[in-house]
Amino acid sequence: MTNIRQSNHDIEDFFLQRWSPRSFSAATIDQSTLQQLFEAARWAPSAWNSQLWRFIYARKDTPHWDNIFSTLTEYNQSWAKDASALIVVISKTNFLVPGQNTEQELRSHAFDTGAAWSHLAIQADLKGWKTHAIGGYDQDQVRQNLAIPENYAIQAIIVIGKQGNKKNLPDHLQSREFPSTRHPTEQFTYEGKFSVETSF
Repeated sequence: MTNIRQSNHDIEDFFLQRWSPRSFSAATIDQSTLQQLFEAARWAPSAWNSQLWRFIYARKDTPHWDNIFSTLTEYNQSWAKDASALIVVISKTNFLVPGQNTEQELRSHAFDTGAAWSHLAIQADLKGWKTHAIGGYDQDQVRQNLAIPENYAIQAIIVIGKQGNKKNLPDHLQSREFPSTRHPTEQFTYEGKFSVETSF
């Protein structure tokens, strides 16, 4: 497959080659491989070193799989069924500041968790696994099925597996199975102050 992505500025090719497919091969992922991904996430930057990210996972063909898979929208179930694992990404919204006695909200909990997820995705790709983050799931059902406390925010569900043949996808998804392009940096960067004119 030809990569249609082209950068406007000099960056490593890896960032153009990593993308989020929907076609998976139903390969089995072992516990050791998953731990490598979580280890990469462990080293993400974190305010106060609070490390408020949490990952709840289920591998295909295990008793835990349906607790997560059943929460996905029908659309996402149609392709995620061939994945190797599903990972629910959540973040603790409050933490104990060093030297304090009571927990307080940390506004950057989602920001830090996004950094941890990015580390996980990069490690996965470097090891030959593909990841696809999705927001199409039932939040209430996820919280109930996985016993997630109210002071934890549900951020996304990650689909992970070995890339498969796009012909295994439903017809309406096959035409979308290619790396997407991105807006140029000029549309989301501003020197000095925000500008509506350059935003999309």
